[in-house]
Amino acid sequence: MADLSELAKTIEKGDRDAAVKETEKALDAGVSPEQIIIKGLQVGMGMVGEKFSSGEYFLPDMLLAARAMKASLEVLKPLLTRTGMPTIGRVIIGTVEGDMHDIGKNIVATFLSGGGFEVFDLGLNVPNQKFIDAVREKKPHILGLSALLTTTMPNMGRIIKTLEEEGLRAGVKVIVGGAPVTAHYARLIGADAYARDGGEAIPVCKKLVGK
Repeated sequence: MADLSELAKTIEKGDRDAAVKETEKALDAGVSPEQIIIKGLQVGMGMVGEKFSSGEYFLPDMLLAARAMKASLEVLKPLLTRTGMPTIGRVIIGTVEGDMHDIGKNIVATFLSGGGFEVFDLGLNVPNQKFIDAVREKKPHILGLSALLTTTMPNMGRIIKTLEEEGLRAGVKVIVGGAPVTAHYARLIGADAYARDGGEAIPVCKKLVGK
């Protein structure tokens, strides 16, 4: 078994080129894509999440780590498609209507993808009804709502209310996040969980799906 600690370190450092090289090296050594994700990418993301939570890392560091991990996943994607690696769960994520910010949402989406979730990213400035339609069509385990403006935060509550009105709420867990969002606000609008960043989102989402 190849040593995947070096791959984890490249993710931690946000070194995109090194991450690709270490991923390719592991594949050449016969390591399965699944093990590369679990023992390499997920470990690296955990290290990044810990440093961000402790204040040692900041948003630019998270962006670099997300970019490195995404590059590694691009190498693995064709193989994962062929082997049909099972996912932990399906997640729909997007930035609510009226909000054009997506950096944090993109980091969370990338981290969740590397963490074993099947992620459908609806993008930014997503109309409320588009979230509802996506939940009905994709039947996700989790719906992730992001807002970076206090003026757009109320859309989160409106989406949850519409899910209830249309009989879809019981089938999906809702997690919210974004700079002005708090755990208290999440409880206030009836969300199931809150996460402040990509590193925190992985364990929270795993808990939501019982993993």
